[in-house]
Amino acid sequence: LVLELNQVIIPTYGTVPDQQNLHTPEWVDFDDKPDSLFFSDGQRRIDFVLVYEDESKKITHKRSDRKKQKRKRQVYESNLINNGLQLEATRSVLDEKLIFVKVHAPWEVLCTYAEVMHIKLPLQPNDLKTRGSAFNWFSRLFRVDENIIKPEQEFFTAPFQKEHLSNFYIQDKDTFFNPATRSRIVHFILSRVEYATKNNVKKFGINKLLDTGIYKAAFPLHDSSFRHLSTDPNCPSERYLLYREWAHPKNIFKLQPLDFIRKYYGEKIGIYFAWLGFYTNMLVVAAVVGVGCFLYGCLTKDDCTWSQEVCDPNIGGNIIMCPQCDKVCTYWNLTITCESSKKLCIFDSFGTLVFAVFMGIWVTLFLEFWKRRQAELEYEWDTIEYLEQEEQVRPEYEARCTHVVMNEITQQEEYVPYTACGRCIRMAFCTSAVFFWILLIIASVIGIIVYRLSVFLAFSATLSQHISGTEAIRKYLTPQTATSVTASLISFIVIMILNVVYEKVAILITDFELPRTQTDYENSLTTKMFLFQFVNYYSSCFYIAFFKGKFVGHPGNPVYWLGKYRNEECDPGGCLLELTTQLAIIVGGKAIWNNIQEVLFPWVKNLIGRYCAAARSEKVVPRWEQDYHLQPIGKLGLFYEYLEMVIQFGFVTLFVASFPLAPLLALINNMLEIRLDAWKLTTQFRRMVPQKAQDIGAWQPIMQGIAILAVVTNAMIIAFTSDMIPRLVYYWSFSVPPYGSHNSHTMKGYINSTLSVFNISDFKNASKPFSPWFGNQTICRQVYRDLRYPPGHQHQYEHNIYYWHVIAAKLAFIIVMEHVIYFVKFIISYIIPDVSQKTKSKVKREKYLTQKLLHENDLKVVKKTMGKIANKIIRGVDSTFRPKAE
Repeated sequence: LVLELNQVIIPTYGTVPDQQNLHTPEWVDFDDKPDSLFFSDGQRRIDFVLVYEDESKKITHKRSDRKKQKRKRQVYESNLINNGLQLEATRSVLDEKLIFVKVHAPWEVLCTYAEVMHIKLPLQPNDLKTRGSAFNWFSRLFRVDENIIKPEQEFFTAPFQKEHLSNFYIQDKDTFFNPATRSRIVHFILSRVEYATKNNVKKFGINKLLDTGIYKAAFPLHDSSFRHLSTDPNCPSERYLLYREWAHPKNIFKLQPLDFIRKYYGEKIGIYFAWLGFYTNMLVVAAVVGVGCFLYGCLTKDDCTWSQEVCDPNIGGNIIMCPQCDKVCTYWNLTITCESSKKLCIFDSFGTLVFAVFMGIWVTLFLEFWKRRQAELEYEWDTIEYLEQEEQVRPEYEARCTHVVMNEITQQEEYVPYTACGRCIRMAFCTSAVFFWILLIIASVIGIIVYRLSVFLAFSATLSQHISGTEAIRKYLTPQTATSVTASLISFIVIMILNVVYEKVAILITDFELPRTQTDYENSLTTKMFLFQFVNYYSSCFYIAFFKGKFVGHPGNPVYWLGKYRNEECDPGGCLLELTTQLAIIVGGKAIWNNIQEVLFPWVKNLIGRYCAAARSEKVVPRWEQDYHLQPIGKLGLFYEYLEMVIQFGFVTLFVASFPLAPLLALINNMLEIRLDAWKLTTQFRRMVPQKAQDIGAWQPIMQGIAILAVVTNAMIIAFTSDMIPRLVYYWSFSVPPYGSHNSHTMKGYINSTLSVFNISDFKNASKPFSPWFGNQTICRQVYRDLRYPPGHQHQYEHNIYYWHVIAAKLAFIIVMEHVIYFVKFIISYIIPDVSQKTKSKVKREKYLTQKLLHENDLKVVKKTMGKIANKIIRGVDSTFRPKAE
């Protein structure tokens, strides 16, 4: 590949020509055809548009700076022309300072670079018969009307070679390279053409020119307005069709026209929407089961014996709970938690266990079936061998290649940007930086925890005084609830703020690493950003699920954070309801904020831009100027869309045992997300440079890692966060003799037997409450189920036998659940092949045809050229051997 690039591209750099030898674009006036996609001659198609501000009209730069910028731009445009591209310049209709340079790639240039880039192009129509699925009649109801968007014809393809031009399926040279491929090729050239040489170092590439402000924008054109068909009869108006049949809200229940999306935007955009659509479809099953488990909890909550005991004035009303903080907190009645215990019965039920097991299997089915679907798309979209054949070295990497090393395979010298020692130093620095920022995130989480501990004191001291006369409010606005909600909101705000900082840090670290290809760059950035986001988003949930209320001691000997703040305690029912609240706030708030950020901001900016443009002029505006006033897509493209969905995937799988409605919320969000992303791309943003992509990149192993971790987290949530295991142990062992007094297995007496007893005379002075004790009782109950011996026992305040039974049951449950689910996951992964037999047949057929057409045709040419000589030799051989044979 490097040799090919040197042969084709490097000689065109040359030296910077003199001013007199610079080639300049053709200057033309706008021809009042707003939908035209061609040069002024109406023949040459516009493949790319460059926009710059006329240096002579700039007022913000020094004169010397303006001259330097003009010189670099002129050299760059001259070198583009030397590379074979054709340029045409037109002044803006609305702003005379803006100049639009339209770029066209002729046939010869397209053929040359298609071979360099190993672009696969059609050989002949696909002759394999496709068998219809049994569900075709059903899926047809949700497909786009084939009379509006016609299905793309399938071809067998091969990497383009100019010497085999006659073997390719060329019916029309103007349409052989579709607009997306033309734009890809032109962008490849734009990224590698030189504009200056300083200290024997060549500076090149459109990206650097955009960063320095020499050009204001560079983009391929949309083919029409999204509001109406193009007035040009030669234009297919694909953008209009995409908006009408894909991005419009009326299509929310329709399947996506993936082949058409890929044709217009390229494989990278296509594979994202294919994955998002597949994920959304799979969520339908998870949402149905989740809603079923939720309804089961709603129907059985009235039969929840332990909740009835909490609400019973003769049971819960007679149980006085110990203060939850030192001095300022008061004694309180267990019936205050009646409402929360009823809610907890909905989520902490047997249905939760069933749903957690189901989701462990569901996530495996999702990933395995996606691999099959991805393999089909790789074949259909010609990306099977993309990474090995087509992907080019990043220009930023090429520019730093100054060190000579020996290639172990070819035994030839090649240039690299750093030595082995330099690479190790870079990797060590980048790894240290990543861990430093992750520790910084953890520090912010600790800050939130300290906030929870300190503010709980304030709420405990004030809420009971201010709302003592309003019983209805007091039921819901407890100190625990107020602390949980405010901490969740603050956590969400901190997460959103830190996201902005970590994004810039991750980009800087990845730029310093200097990955070789764009795929390497995106995978490296993806890993860093996900590590940041994983800690940022999930750390508070992990704290509530696995740490809060687990290390608190007992009222006479509480555990303190930093020697000052007393550890938080869970409600009598555990921290499961609080975890559900945290998830609902973060997931809901994140979805709302992302939609505002992704949709509302670009829409407002474009609205302001259109209003200003309309106020300035009522003139006819060309297509390239309309597109210029749209929003740029950004350097990272769909990275944030993937990140948003994978973070959501984590919430749906990692903590689903505490919130079975999470898949339903994700399903609703994704159905809207698909159309919002489509609307955003087709109406608010410039057309992206079409890019190849073989798969979803590093997101696939990330999701596989989440799937493995989800089994552990859900098992631990059920075991340690919910109250299911203690209830089962009580039901089967401690409700009947020898530990219990009931004649049969029952949940009666569960509350009274699991809330440990504490003698108020054993309070230390540092934690003794200020409020006076009421009544004649001398004991209070611990809030959390710590299961300790009562005062007066020889082992008072130590863990009792019930506690050790519960711990053993929890550990056994985790081991059994993990092993069962992992075993099922392994069986599913083994049974479902990554590539279907149908796709394998198509790949083999294509390879066979490629070999037959490209190689056997060469033999035919040789035979035709040497036909007479070959025939004479054959006849001579026959005449020589015939008598002997006779």
